Amino acid sequence: MINKNEILELKNEGFTIIKNFYDLDEEINPIKKGIRKILDLMVKKYNIDMPKLEFNVDNFDYGYKELISKDRKYGGEVYDAIKQIPAFLRLVSLKKNEILFKKIREVKFSGISAQGYGIRIDNPNEEKYRSLWHYEYRDQFRSQDGIVFWSPLVQIVNEMGPVMICPKSHVDGLRRSYINDPDNPEKSGVYSLRLENEADTINKYGIVQPLSSPGDLIIMDFLTLHSSGENTCNRSRWSMQFRYFNFEHPSGIDISWRGVSNQLKLEEVHPELVIKR
Repeated sequence: MINKNEILELKNEGFTIIKNFYDLDEEINPIKKGIRKILDLMVKKYNIDMPKLEFNVDNFDYGYKELISKDRKYGGEVYDAIKQIPAFLRLVSLKKNEILFKKIREVKFSGISAQGYGIRIDNPNEEKYRSLWHYEYRDQFRSQDGIVFWSPLVQIVNEMGPVMICPKSHVDGLRRSYINDPDNPEKSGVYSLRLENEADTINKYGIVQPLSSPGDLIIMDFLTLHSSGENTCNRSRWSMQFRYFNFEHPSGIDISWRGVSNQLKLEEVHPELVIKR
């Protein structure tokens, strides 16, 4: 499931990648089939004129580009729909995910962040919905002792913008952030938060961008700084994210394991971490 070197890398670097963690036929491809069925329904619903194409695991996203080309808001409908695919929810709550978390953290009781799971679709050259530098606890809460599970549905190449990670950044703990980012006024909610001294902070740790394939699993500490990469190729980047956390950690108990899905804001939980411009 995970070897000693990978556990050590997560502890020291704040992330690691486990190759072939998920079974393609049993756990990944059913999710792709579900995505394609939703896209086929939406293509029909919105009268998109395009040739029929038999499904295979490589063309699961056929029709998505045509949908958002007709109206970008259709992409939001796709995003909301695909997180409700049973095969995806089964993957989120797999027993081996829970076992992995407990083994890494050496705890007996773990939770899954409610509404903290989904399938991201990062479109080429689209900045508005790109997730900028952050650490998961700031944007999710639940517990400071947590791990992000990140797994791609497409082959991640450099041009597609692999997730950007700052190694060892988790060791320095919680960080202050500005609210209402003036450089990106179109962003809202947690997307509008920006780290204090962001450029200098990122330069301090440097950036790595691990390449990954469907079935691979990248795991990150809740305090590790990371950001969505910039997609400059001609295909959207499809990836799955969900979060496991330690129910027994004092930080989670203090806030009753609430998160952004409970309309909880950073200034309510950690006013000392908020900088108002």
